[in-house]
Amino acid sequence: MVTSVSFIDRGAGSWWNTRSKGQVGLRPIASRPLTSAVSTSVLGRMNDTEVTMLNALPENNLNAHSKALEAAGIAIALVIRVPAPLKSIADQVIRSASSVPATLSEGHGRFGRDRMHHWRIAYASAKEVDTHLRLLAQAGAIDKVRTNTALELFDQVRAMTWRLINPKV
Repeated sequence: MVTSVSFIDRGAGSWWNTRSKGQVGLRPIASRPLTSAVSTSVLGRMNDTEVTMLNALPENNLNAHSKALEAAGIAIALVIRVPAPLKSIADQVIRSASSVPATLSEGHGRFGRDRMHHWRIAYASAKEVDTHLRLLAQAGAIDKVRTNTALELFDQVRAMTWRLINPKV
């Protein structure tokens, strides 16, 4: 007894369009009665946090990441109240500063060349933040003392990231 019929939409270019009994792009698939249930052992394991989070790290133990979070926090706080004509540069500081710890963290979860690729992006974003902060400081839009603190932290992040990218040098 069939109580429901489901269809898969495969588009107009599919080979079974002529065999779909008048419904172009749709093909009937097997379905089970509405009263049947999926095995609870399968569903139970999918929602079990011990199974799904088995390989998850409790925290990011990458020193460069911690330093990048600190530097990004200072940089973002610096540019929050930048005047309107320089707001686009301040927005870029926020995007690139927040990208550094995020990309370091993402790279930490990857392997091989993919990991190195993310760490190179984080290094370049840290260089980009440096340039934008220096520009805003020269324009007098942000505090130079706090800017120097952020620049020093981003320099440390770049040094640590450089060692991650080039461990044998």
